[in-house]
Amino acid sequence: MAEFDVDLFVIGAGSGGTRAARIAAGHGARVMIAEEDRIGGTCVIRGCVPKKLFVYASRFAEDFEDAAGFGWTLPQAPVFDWPTLRDAVANEVTRLSGLYRKGLEGAKVEIREERAVVEGPHRVRLAKSGEVIRARHILVATGGWPSFDPPIPGGELGISSNEIFHLPALPKRLLVVGGGYIALEFASLFARLGVAVTVLHRGDNILRGFDEDIRNRLRDALVHAGITLRLGCTIERIEELPDGARRAHCAKGAPIDADIVLVATGRRPNTRGLGLEQAGVALGSLGEIEVDAASASSVPSIHAVGDVTNRVNLTPVAIREGHAFADSTFGSRNWTVDHATIASAVFTTPEVGTVGLSEEQAIAAGHKVTVFESGFRPMKATISGRQERIYMKLVVDAQSDKVLGVHILGHDAGEIVQAVAIAVTMGATKADFDRTIALHPSAAEELVTMRTPRAG
Repeated sequence: MAEFDVDLFVIGAGSGGTRAARIAAGHGARVMIAEEDRIGGTCVIRGCVPKKLFVYASRFAEDFEDAAGFGWTLPQAPVFDWPTLRDAVANEVTRLSGLYRKGLEGAKVEIREERAVVEGPHRVRLAKSGEVIRARHILVATGGWPSFDPPIPGGELGISSNEIFHLPALPKRLLVVGGGYIALEFASLFARLGVAVTVLHRGDNILRGFDEDIRNRLRDALVHAGITLRLGCTIERIEELPDGARRAHCAKGAPIDADIVLVATGRRPNTRGLGLEQAGVALGSLGEIEVDAASASSVPSIHAVGDVTNRVNLTPVAIREGHAFADSTFGSRNWTVDHATIASAVFTTPEVGTVGLSEEQAIAAGHKVTVFESGFRPMKATISGRQERIYMKLVVDAQSDKVLGVHILGHDAGEIVQAVAIAVTMGATKADFDRTIALHPSAAEELVTMRTPRAG
């Protein structure tokens, strides 16, 4: 009898796990994957994909208004229907989940739709069937899970980003607890769907970790869009009112009444109850699996990729980590992921796109920086009459002239920064930006036409 039933057992069929499974199988490995929920993981089922579709829907409201300035007359006022959007997004999620399944089946990966628990360096038990699988390698890719930290009385009356996509009706009032990108994206999109939105955040500003100029300008833009911000305030308890509404009591200021309370205070690595500690796998303070550059845990046969490691919690990073693990373990190419320069976006309206170091991070790292920035009204707004502005910022090392970071706030910021990330990853200098001929008329041309550094 063979020593192992499979060469690789993957726990979690999200983006990182499915990529690792498919690549490993392509290298000839015998692969089994277990998923206790739907195939596709956080991004496809309850994260970036459905959320981006909701964002698209929310932006039509302003598009209808802007059209009038360009000669369009709508025969009647547009009417939004929540069930139509909700169900259309749910159908698309189902379609994508099916494609993930087909990809695994096409790669000859054996799928088990049940919970899997680690019982040792080479043993996994399937919770429903009780079957024990002997695996040469185990990969944990279970992602993250919403957390309300610290827990508060009445916290169960709130919902997380997992449930927000399936509301039976569009709320009239929404309270969002949190100031990170998930909280702000939902606050922004629901405000544009006509919901009265309040954001409650314990910090003195939103979007911690991002460039200060971006944080301040986005904060002001959200207020301009009609969102009420309650900063520097913590929530103490939530109660249910006789009419079914929620009342959030705050550490300071008046309580806030809402139909729905969305708790978006963060996510934690999804490792609870997986048997990892009993198997000897070292976990961090948040429950994350501690791994090295090759995604190996303290147990050599057990690896982990994606949000469960709490390195960089982005879907493309999980995919790249899963690919690197599979190539290195089962293929002929041994490589690791460079986490130094990763582009990211925040799909609020206006949108944020960023890559590289913020001004504050660059200074903290010992760089003497020169900052170039541009703020302007986009061409479309000159006729539509909308009072919006785009902001772009380059953080440059004053000695080497290397562009350390690019930060954009405005329409299509994510699309623009993806292309710019290539240049930053390659080590482009400000001189390289300067000698690039602008594409006119476009918003992105500002990135290559800034010539005067910011004073001071």
